[in-house]
Amino acid sequence: MSSTFVGRYASGVATHTPSVDVSPGTRSRIGAYIALTKPRIIELLLITTVPAMVLAAGRWPDTWLVVATLVGGSLSAGGANALNNYYDRDIDTVMRRTSKRPLARHEVPPRNALIFGVLLGVAGFLVLLTTSNLLAASISTAALLFYVLVYTMVLKRSSVQNIVIGGAAGAAPVLVGWAAVTGGLAAPAWGLFLIVFYWTPPHFWALAVRYKDDYEAAGIPMLPVVAGIEATTRRMLLYTALMVLVSFLMIPLASLSWIYLAAALVLGGWFLWDTWRVVRDPDQAMRLFTTSTVYLAALFAAVMLDVLL
Repeated sequence: MSSTFVGRYASGVATHTPSVDVSPGTRSRIGAYIALTKPRIIELLLITTVPAMVLAAGRWPDTWLVVATLVGGSLSAGGANALNNYYDRDIDTVMRRTSKRPLARHEVPPRNALIFGVLLGVAGFLVLLTTSNLLAASISTAALLFYVLVYTMVLKRSSVQNIVIGGAAGAAPVLVGWAAVTGGLAAPAWGLFLIVFYWTPPHFWALAVRYKDDYEAAGIPMLPVVAGIEATTRRMLLYTALMVLVSFLMIPLASLSWIYLAAALVLGGWFLWDTWRVVRDPDQAMRLFTTSTVYLAALFAAVMLDVLL
């Protein structure tokens, strides 16, 4: 067989080999729908779910249950975020921080975003119901409804306490994880819930300090807009102190060892120090925002390591 023939044969195969090509427009639409779910927020919620499941089981739980709980929780959280995007599309166009969201850029029709959010929420409930139990599915869906109906539609635009009360929705995944393993709730689960609950205000207010002008332009009564930067940073320090105190309660509540104690001391001290830095210099707010994210992930990782080791 001549090299010329082989070359022509290879060329013919390459020419006629079927390929799957996704057009740029399709990729863009898929990306827009994914963006509606706010994946970064979902990641933050899920890092609290697995440690709660490990603590509830006293060991590594059934891997299939962990995966299914994460999938169901992601669907519920994604649905809540999509519905939040749908309702907030008017103010998202006003705020610089949110002006690139899919609905603000008209990349997704509002009706489609609404249907998408509802379908994700229903799917999340069904996944958790069929793979774990009714309690886990109900808590997840209740958190979705609370986030959309209470926080997004009522508190966010009417109360300076919006993120404080609304933080309960973000703390719910630890209860979902615990319920998925045990079928019930116990004191350690509520301890984890309180850590996330008290963590939420300083975490989010750090963002609100940085984007105060955005919230003011959109007419959102965030604490920095209503009470000013100084009052907000001092309130952040108060909630950070409460969060650190609650984190130590997990030692007697869950019989955790020196591994968790050391992590709680170091991480809590770091969080308090960075919050104090914001009190003295509000321009450090985004530094605290990053610190708070690392703190939550590391503290819950310490819970899991304490149990497994």
